[in-house]
Amino acid sequence: MSSQEDVAAEPGPATEDDATTGDVITVTIGATVPTGFEHTAAEEVKEKIGVDVRISKDRGRIYFPITTDKLFQVHLLRSVDNLFVVVEEFDNYQFKESKEETLMELQQLASKLPWTNALEVWKLNGTLKKKKGFRRGGNSTKVKPNSEATDATVADSEQQEPSQEASDAESQMQAESTPDAEASTQDSEETAPEAKLIKFRVTCNRAGDKHSFSSNEVARDFGGAVQEFFQWKADMTKFDIEVLVNIHNVEMVIGIALTEESLHRRNISHFGPTTLRSTLCYGMLRLCKPQLSDIIFDPMCGTGAIPLEGAIEFNSSFYVAGDNNDMAVNRTVSNICHIQKRRADKGSASGLPIDTVQWDLCNLPIRTGSVDIVITDMPFGKRMGSRKKNWDLYPSCLREMARVCTPGSGKAVLLTQDKKCFAKAVSRMGGLWRKLHIVWVNVGGLHAGVYLLKRTAALFGQTPEDVYESRGTANAKGDDKDDKELS
Repeated sequence: MSSQEDVAAEPGPATEDDATTGDVITVTIGATVPTGFEHTAAEEVKEKIGVDVRISKDRGRIYFPITTDKLFQVHLLRSVDNLFVVVEEFDNYQFKESKEETLMELQQLASKLPWTNALEVWKLNGTLKKKKGFRRGGNSTKVKPNSEATDATVADSEQQEPSQEASDAESQMQAESTPDAEASTQDSEETAPEAKLIKFRVTCNRAGDKHSFSSNEVARDFGGAVQEFFQWKADMTKFDIEVLVNIHNVEMVIGIALTEESLHRRNISHFGPTTLRSTLCYGMLRLCKPQLSDIIFDPMCGTGAIPLEGAIEFNSSFYVAGDNNDMAVNRTVSNICHIQKRRADKGSASGLPIDTVQWDLCNLPIRTGSVDIVITDMPFGKRMGSRKKNWDLYPSCLREMARVCTPGSGKAVLLTQDKKCFAKAVSRMGGLWRKLHIVWVNVGGLHAGVYLLKRTAALFGQTPEDVYESRGTANAKGDDKDDKELS
């Protein structure tokens, strides 16, 4: 990380001609992840890329180094929502008390930042997008400054991936070009069509209550300075480059986006009212550690986001998805067909290991003790169901889940925002479930919990004392060992 004095001025705007595409350089990649699953994302990066990860104090972000020859690997991560390459990091930026002084300092900072490597990665990312067919990624537009500056004002930015603590609303820059400047730009493009004008926008995400400025003001003034330095044109919708300014208290990170839209939309083509992010589904699945030939069961599948993510990433298990709503079942089937068609178009003949059924979740057509893992998004009582109905629904479905789950080894990963109702329902299960771990997450601005439960050896009709006596002290110790491994 840098202090304000560490930033050396660059000799001038970076262009395609200045790039050394053959050289391998090391850069820092930043990623936004589902809030609460930062450690899960860090584990995946370590496992798949082999580098150590730093988790930001600002929840929902991680940072890790990578060499440009391995850049494609970041697009294969399943736990990240958005990716960006870091231009510069400041771990203790001394913002001025005066708003005017702070904004003036940020304007001056724009021309002093080390942009070259980040822009090189942005261009390489665009090339990878074309070659590998990534659905999202940086644009490969040539990085050449315009021959004349466009007279434009840059207003606020749209927050790319809001954190729960962010205090400023999303905003966008607005470019206002004068007629003379537009004419000048048009003449320039006619005389030199190969020098395509770069369009950009600045996005500011600010969290903290001790700042004298708003994200709108930072994006406007910093964006204006970036435009003046590079001679780019501001465009809020058809931009080639998105410059990010992330501020969390005294931390500030400036970067360039490598994804055009969040990677969490990768699997779903038919959305429902409460469709989960695929990245959150991945975190839930990784929490329960699916094993070879596990039967994994989602009794309230909605649009099928959880079993779809599992069937793609943990495809050695088999998934059974169901819902009592016929529209939800139809959406799940449509999403499965969409993924299988996409695979077929790429030459893959293998299908997805998923079955889809419509059922009553309190009276499931599943054999007792036949399921290894139950994983589902339970009704919050907000957009689906009601808090009042949850007091009847939660005990019924938890008991039915316990019936179908294998005693002694089965697990459940359950997401809910109705924490009070859920805790009470689990406590009244007669020892059928034991709580192992909770991950607190942000789901659409709601504070929710992902609960990891273990199915105990208790059978229906038995008391906890009966169970202890029947399995003996040795077995009890063995289960305790299993609990430690799971946690």
